[in-house]
Amino acid sequence: MDAADLARAAAGPDPGVGLAAVAALRTLLEELEAAHVSHARDRGWSWERIADALGVKRQTVHRKHARRLGR
Repeated sequence: MDAADLARAAAGPDPGVGLAAVAALRTLLEELEAAHVSHARDRGWSWERIADALGVKRQTVHRKHARRLGR
């Protein structure tokens, strides 16, 4: 199921299907964020710049991703 299918399922009338779709979308979102944070760091972006782009505090994004990136 792709992201568009998951979004449709999340908007549907069945709560079980909708909640499962929300969980899958959350997982996809976390994977996308991790990939883009990694790419940004590889391109020399600061934690502050990444945090600004994500609309969070620098501390939040650093705490969430720094260990995974080994930085």
